[in-house]
Amino acid sequence: MKTTVAAIDFGTSKIVTLVAENSNTQRCDIIAAGVARYDGFLEEGWNNPGQLDEAIRRSIADAEEQCGNKTKIREINVGVPGAFTRVYATKVTISLKGTDPRVTSADVKAAFNKAAENLQNLPGVVVHSSPAWFMVDNGKKTLEPVGMKGREMTAFISFVVGNRFFVDDVTNRMADMGITVVGFYSTSAGEAMLYLNEQDRDHTSVLIDMGYLNTEILGVEGDAIIYHKVLDVGGGDLAVALAEDLDISLTAAEEIKRKFVYGIDTTGESYDVQGEDGQKANSFTRDQVKPILCKAVDEIAEQIKDAIENDFGGLGNWSSVFLTGGGLSFNRGGREYLSGKLGRPVQETPRRTTKLNSHSFSSALGLMDLIIDTIEQQRAPSAGAGGKIKDFFRSLLGG
Repeated sequence: MKTTVAAIDFGTSKIVTLVAENSNTQRCDIIAAGVARYDGFLEEGWNNPGQLDEAIRRSIADAEEQCGNKTKIREINVGVPGAFTRVYATKVTISLKGTDPRVTSADVKAAFNKAAENLQNLPGVVVHSSPAWFMVDNGKKTLEPVGMKGREMTAFISFVVGNRFFVDDVTNRMADMGITVVGFYSTSAGEAMLYLNEQDRDHTSVLIDMGYLNTEILGVEGDAIIYHKVLDVGGGDLAVALAEDLDISLTAAEEIKRKFVYGIDTTGESYDVQGEDGQKANSFTRDQVKPILCKAVDEIAEQIKDAIENDFGGLGNWSSVFLTGGGLSFNRGGREYLSGKLGRPVQETPRRTTKLNSHSFSSALGLMDLIIDTIEQQRAPSAGAGGKIKDFFRSLLGG
């Protein structure tokens, strides 16, 4: 049976609508990707709310057109951006009952319910829940505790809570367009699960997504986000710095920013930009551009380093750091330059798909992967004593 799934991802500079087909023969075949540029958002809300409806319509219409106008999107899944979420991770312990006590799926559900009780007074909507690990009688951490023998089970469970304003606002906007929101999902969780493999997550790793207006830092362990911070700085700040210091337009600054190569000095290298409104073209040397861009990246890197080392502090010798997003990944030498400033290796996220494998589509692809994964798990029977616990918890609370 073939199922068509539509999802919309709100980035800081573009809205992406993906349409994918899920069947017995192919798990996720992306057949359309509608893209619309817009002014994005900051943590306080939309930068240009009056522009938003038109941008949503353009993105959806673009996707429909790529489907040959055979598909009219009337139901859609929505990704909640990291700036509109909060992550809460909590430990709970439950007693195992019976003469020969072993962990059952009911015990896992009880652990989730107990952890959820800690969120009762928090504002917002839970859009994702997942475990970092389970532990039986102070034994080894595991994500598959069902069937293990012991007297008590401890669980470290993470919840991603979406901002009520975002959920209500997007629901109402979609309804006005005749589109029903099927569900809300954590874009951050989808991205982390898609691009960090199990071994990296078992060792606790960090994913840095530097977008245009913000930079998201995710600490990931097991199948859960255990640390989350959004910095109100990104690739756009690099262009602004160039525009201000060189007294050029933001469009010209963007052009220079994209061409700049970090870590490699070439004698005589220059950057030519076309003049606007009849003004003559400008040319700038690398010596003029380099200190501006490097200073801007250094300032962002300092904030990232402080968040990882002092705020999170959860990385060990085997932990890895990954970079994605369009803010710096596109620049040759950008990842290596950031690595030097952080004082630890920064890896590129692996290519998980042959379509849309650009870093600028990482969040949209992660979102769709999470949606497809959830649909498949909800079709499967719940985990029993011999089943995999992932079949159980991935169907909880939209993820």
